[in-house]
Amino acid sequence: METALRPLVPAPSALLTALPALLAATLALLATPNIARADLQVVATLPDLAAIAREIGGEHVTVTALAPPSQDPHYVDPRPNLILPLNRADLLVVNGLELEVGWLPPLQVAARNGRIQTGGEGYFDASAVVRRLGVPQSKVDRAMGDIHPGGNPHFLLDPRAARQIAAALANRMVKLDPSNSAAYRANASAFDEALATFARAQQARFAALSAEQRRVVAYHASLVYLFDWLGLIEAETVEPRPGIAPTPAHVARVLSLMKQQGIRVVVQEAYYPQKTSQTLTRLVGGRVVVLPGGTPDGKRYLQHLQGIADALHAALTQ
Repeated sequence: METALRPLVPAPSALLTALPALLAATLALLATPNIARADLQVVATLPDLAAIAREIGGEHVTVTALAPPSQDPHYVDPRPNLILPLNRADLLVVNGLELEVGWLPPLQVAARNGRIQTGGEGYFDASAVVRRLGVPQSKVDRAMGDIHPGGNPHFLLDPRAARQIAAALANRMVKLDPSNSAAYRANASAFDEALATFARAQQARFAALSAEQRRVVAYHASLVYLFDWLGLIEAETVEPRPGIAPTPAHVARVLSLMKQQGIRVVVQEAYYPQKTSQTLTRLVGGRVVVLPGGTPDGKRYLQHLQGIADALHAALTQ
């Protein structure tokens, strides 16, 4: 069993001390001339945001994701090579709700690009336009684990949230690049229709399952938007508190609950440890559903969500 505490978001001050080294390592790169460029240079912190931006921008944007799907978005390594795309960006798309607070601010400073600083014309916070779940109703402290005061930040697994983000993002692209406004609006309209159709179809698909089939255990408290969209019931989490590694006593309680309620599925992202989840499902004859951390390279956003929905449905109906 994992017993050590999982570190919370690293202190920004620790990363700020590395800024001189980051700047020195990228001065030569920043001096490189930008020979060819699309109408808008877009940088997204997360692969899902990058995939949504590509749907809206189409051929008129070049989109770079800072974090790979395999990396926990709380703990991205602020490598010097991430500074160059930020320096050249017209638009920075962030998740918000402090998800990137441990690593993004030092990169913004090092990029020396006024457009993408917080509050700037080229700074887009997706969390500002979505319906937020998990907003704490009491004062937050470290004893509660990795709690975000503004609400749960993992809304990108819900296509209904993606609709809100896409609409607002299209408006921002139109503002930054009015010459291609017709294309941005047309792309946004088509994407919105596809998202709405997909969201409704999957809701109906999962609603056909019994309440017992729809009960699951999550590893981390990061799937509340996914479960809300699909009507799944989160009975418990493997972590006793967000970001706190499971103790033997807590795992025993989770196992007892799974046996009592007939729960056979544990759901988690790929970047979390899988040993405890595998042990739990082995003892109840179930299955762990491991989700990609974001839209994989080469896939579109809806393909990513379709894969997740299919994997969940298959596990719940096995």
